[in-house]
Amino acid sequence: MTEQWRLLQTGFSNAFSNMAVDRAVLVLNSQNKVPPTVRFYGWVPPAISIGYFQSLTDEVDIGACERFGVDYVRRITGGGAVFHENELTYSIVIPESHPEIPKNILKSYGRICGAIMKGLRQLDIESEYAPINDIITNGQKISGNAQTRKLETVLQHGTVIIDVDVDKMFSLLRVPNEKIKDKLIADVKQRVTSIKHLLGKEIRFKEVAEAMKMGFEEEFHVELIEGKLSKEEVALAKKFEKECFTTKEWNHRR
Repeated sequence: MTEQWRLLQTGFSNAFSNMAVDRAVLVLNSQNKVPPTVRFYGWVPPAISIGYFQSLTDEVDIGACERFGVDYVRRITGGGAVFHENELTYSIVIPESHPEIPKNILKSYGRICGAIMKGLRQLDIESEYAPINDIITNGQKISGNAQTRKLETVLQHGTVIIDVDVDKMFSLLRVPNEKIKDKLIADVKQRVTSIKHLLGKEIRFKEVAEAMKMGFEEEFHVELIEGKLSKEEVALAKKFEKECFTTKEWNHRR
């Protein structure tokens, strides 16, 4: 019998809610209260998330974010600063002990990224895994991913870029040397692509989500059953969201 995992399609939320839900699902999965879970979501308003070990003030122009109505938030995963706007973000939460998840972190990245690659193939986009945490097509990045392992549970989340505005992104991020900013922007425009650019047409979030659902089912040989957050997950997420939004120490530390 095909194993069933839960699929959450939680729509578009602010940065604090999005990160709080991922964290709540991780905690309750670690307590065996919720099944392995794949989630698809978007960001309204747009946001910048920074890695767990980064300095917010070093990475993000907070004044620019506030002028343009862009959220900023710290992830519980590592990695660099990411601008979230026209994308589908996925997360997967699953016990470390699950037989489908390699114990080796690099191999687990590759396995989970395999689901995204199979999803992109549903959209007629061929791609490949670029260790440690990128997916590329024609040498250009179309997906970035980050993972953490806490409470004997794996959380990996990542982006699937539907469209990208590199100039807007760099207006919100701090650049160590302003003299080379234009060169950096030009370089990123060469290195990053999007579904819209590759297909030459607009594509709806819902279409990308359906393709990614099929990719996860194919990669992990499971059936994703659409569900909802439990009452306990909602309550815990609200607690984490409040902490994330109000605690300066959480956003500014390190």
